[in-house]
Amino acid sequence: MSERTTSISVQPATERDEPGQGREPHLARGLGNRHIQLLAIGGAIGTGLFMGSGKTISLAGPSVIFVYMIIGFMLFFVMRAMGEILLSNLNYKSFSDFAGDILGPWAGFFTGWSYWFFWVVTGVADIVAIAGYVDKLAPGTPLWIPALITPVVLILLNLPTVKAFGEAEFWFAIIKVVAILALIATGVVMIATNFTSPSGAVANLANMWNDGGMFPHGLFGFILGFQIAIFAFAGIELVGTAAAETKDPEKNLPRAINSIPIRVLLFYVGALVVIMAVNPWRSIDPASSPFIGMFTLAGLGIAAVVINLVVLTSAASSANSGIYSTSRMVYGLAQDGNAPKAFGKLSVRKVPQNALLFSCIFLLAGLVLLYAGDSVIGAFTIVTSVASVLTMFVWSMILISYIVFRRRRPELHEASAFKMPGSAFMPYVVLAFFVFMLVALAQAEDTRLALVVAPVWFLLLGAAWYFNRQTPLQQARIEEWKAGNTSVPAAASNS
Repeated sequence: MSERTTSISVQPATERDEPGQGREPHLARGLGNRHIQLLAIGGAIGTGLFMGSGKTISLAGPSVIFVYMIIGFMLFFVMRAMGEILLSNLNYKSFSDFAGDILGPWAGFFTGWSYWFFWVVTGVADIVAIAGYVDKLAPGTPLWIPALITPVVLILLNLPTVKAFGEAEFWFAIIKVVAILALIATGVVMIATNFTSPSGAVANLANMWNDGGMFPHGLFGFILGFQIAIFAFAGIELVGTAAAETKDPEKNLPRAINSIPIRVLLFYVGALVVIMAVNPWRSIDPASSPFIGMFTLAGLGIAAVVINLVVLTSAASSANSGIYSTSRMVYGLAQDGNAPKAFGKLSVRKVPQNALLFSCIFLLAGLVLLYAGDSVIGAFTIVTSVASVLTMFVWSMILISYIVFRRRRPELHEASAFKMPGSAFMPYVVLAFFVFMLVALAQAEDTRLALVVAPVWFLLLGAAWYFNRQTPLQQARIEEWKAGNTSVPAAASNS
């Protein structure tokens, strides 16, 4: 184990959280259990569920519920791998930190900046969604107004303490949870009372399979369903970027991670089953939110307006989480010499404000996209496809880090109280699943673009790393990593 890892692992948590004499202030552990729980729920319930599920249903039909279940199942193991490594060393600020420590400084650079780019792209998608819903609520509103106001609001939400961010995200998540529970309850009543729509369709669970079966478009349609659905889960790893600001992480992180299967079954599968039972899947408009459509169908006009506001809030919540995570990621990168020093400074409230402002500037790209695309949903699909490739890269780096972690630091794996289930083989299963996801993205023209954009990003990142690694700081970090890891195989073999 490297000297860096040894020194980190023996440092008491209480000492880490308090600024030492003459040292820079640290990120504050201001996120309590309710914050981290709702942050995890908010990360799992993304804009992709509210806005993208209509298109996913049109591609896969009722089999969409299996699409969400499979993705949720696979990502549970990514989260468990991330949780085990983060809890093995409480000085890790995020998964970018442990990727750099376990795989080498290059991995921290690639993971950190790719995650930053992913959330910037996702934030742009969220702004596109916000503009679309503002137009529905107030037709005729120029698209540039919400696209310009949103980044300003996000800055104001994130500049105060991390606890203020946690409170904002807590209530954002509560709104999303209440909206989905209200939708499920409304749908259950409609099914129980045999509600009949104006088109003559009767609300019944049989609508799930009486029109072409569960796989009406066959295997190909089922595969296409993964394209948009994967983006709905982007952000599920958000609790990993909040590790350094979480109170009692040994207790709160496992709670948040272990609740993922329940969240997927309730919020994804439960909501979509109800939607397709009430509203036959062929009649669901792929260009709009099925959540809004169902309340409109029920004759609850006010509720439909409220859900429009909820979906808008959901997009704002996602963008808010993204700005939070990118600012912390850039802060960590700067501390490791992988970003300008100015981004490694904290405000008096222990917020990386320079990194925050840097990330918010890039959200203005949403303005360009809104006026360059043919439609809001078209722009949303293109952007989310690029984000999906980037987030799968980050998830893959978490899994690769875990594979190497088990091999090089078996004593930490054995001592862990939060071991990943199936740790010997599940990382490989999930990595194979991500390869399948890339194949799925290549099947349609609007999502295939992501497979062109992503390699360009990695080429640019490779060029940036080539020059950055020449600096004295990076050379020292690389040598330290090499020295620390040359002794690991021998130590591991004797353990």
